[in-house]
Amino acid sequence: MSRRAFLHIGLPKTGTSYLQAGWWSHRAALLEAGLLLPGRAKRDHLLSSLVVREDPGVRRRGPGAAEAWDVVLADTAAHSGDVLVSHEFFCAASAAQARRAVEALPADEVHVVVTAREPLSLFASSWQEHLKNRGTTALADYGRGESEDPRDVWDWRALDLGLVLERWGGAVPAERVHVLPVPGRDQPREDLWHRFAALLDLDPAVVDTSGRFANTGMGVVEAETLRRVNAALSGPWGAQDRGRWLRSHLADQLLAPRVGEPFWPGEDQVADCRARGLRAVAAVRAGGYDVRGDLDSLLVPDVVPPRRHPDSVTDAEVAEVAVALVADLVGELRDRAAPDPASSTGPAPAAGPTGPAPGRARRAVRRLLRRRAGG
Repeated sequence: MSRRAFLHIGLPKTGTSYLQAGWWSHRAALLEAGLLLPGRAKRDHLLSSLVVREDPGVRRRGPGAAEAWDVVLADTAAHSGDVLVSHEFFCAASAAQARRAVEALPADEVHVVVTAREPLSLFASSWQEHLKNRGTTALADYGRGESEDPRDVWDWRALDLGLVLERWGGAVPAERVHVLPVPGRDQPREDLWHRFAALLDLDPAVVDTSGRFANTGMGVVEAETLRRVNAALSGPWGAQDRGRWLRSHLADQLLAPRVGEPFWPGEDQVADCRARGLRAVAAVRAGGYDVRGDLDSLLVPDVVPPRRHPDSVTDAEVAEVAVALVADLVGELRDRAAPDPASSTGPAPAAGPTGPAPGRARRAVRRLLRRRAGG
């Protein structure tokens, strides 16, 4: 049985990818320091969150996916030191699911760790992540209401710190609920890892974070272009296809580097974010949870700088970005089809070693340009 089990439940878009990349790339060093990342690989923590939230979609994730939580629990039981389980989708679990997850972890002490961020920038980042997962909802319609379904992870259910603590705060004693506000833009990003390392009683130097960068957001025109591309796509797109072609390739590699204009939602949504921040900070203070960082940084400022709204994006602006995307994609297809000078076997197939997905992306762009740009 483990000494302590730290269950890092999110929130989404709070530096989780940055932290997890550091941990898993230094898994052996962490184990030598006494901290185990249980499971066969990083993916087991995502799959475990699906199992805990009773999402039937876990069975479509391939052989062994449904057993991931059992593997994590078995590894935890076999380790005598500390363990760390981390995925941001755990936070959407119901109160009963949270309690069962904590009770299942074979450790002398279970700690719940929540990384948090002020709600307005979190809301804007969440909408972008929705788009990267083939979402088509306009920002003006996004985040209206709160889901009752633990499978919904791009919703206030998982983004509102106060709501998350309502469900998870009672699963362990208050002193074992740790809230870590994400450092502000004027602070070193490494501060988040340093705060986490202090919680784990680790020397932060055990993980080299110098080569890891935060996810880059899209500008307002680029985000609206992706939303319209998603609406033009057809056929089924599984999680791996969405992650590879929409999130990593189209959004992160082609659209985000354009460094477009930032954006905000409408005034009513800004006000809603501000109210949620006030309620969450009050709940943390009343709950007596352990806070590692500046709690007031989780409040939306009374005055926010002016930014565009995606509804202001014109068809001409979308067309300009779409043409640039076509140029990028055609250049990639040409490069993939070019003969390899070091090979005697001649030109590679047009689809390249990654299969037919580039053709799918090319057809999607053609459809986008054929149809009238619209919502």
